[in-house]
Amino acid sequence: MLKSPIRRDVLPLGRLGLGYLTLGQPSSTLSGGEAQRLKLARELTSKGKSHCVYILDEPSTGLHISDYSMLTSHLRRLIDQDNTVVVIEHNFDIISAADWIIELGPGGGRKGGKIVFSGTPEEFLGSELSSPIRSALEEFLADTCF
Repeated sequence: MLKSPIRRDVLPLGRLGLGYLTLGQPSSTLSGGEAQRLKLARELTSKGKSHCVYILDEPSTGLHISDYSMLTSHLRRLIDQDNTVVVIEHNFDIISAADWIIELGPGGGRKGGKIVFSGTPEEFLGSELSSPIRSALEEFLADTCF
């Protein structure tokens, strides 16, 4: 199959769940998650980038549930290329694929902003931390593993 520059640049869009976008679509019509995945697609077409830090805020927003594993596999690809990926997320499909979890709290707004946990997912789940996120992640994993 012919590998054209346009194909090379457009193919990652479909792989990141953005195949429905139209050429010329204003970026102001995109959700925050869509805009981040669009930028991620551009990064994935760049060859040889490493030692970069990528910070994504809720990249699963607007993404169909069947595409979550695709997103995490592309994030893993960036990590495998010696990059650091920081994802701010509340989606347990994405959180459960993390190498490291940092929870801020102990609550939201003025009650939050302090690191209440930092460690591997296994350490997070095994901790005594009284956290609604920990409890919900534990329940999510119990429901999805069996």
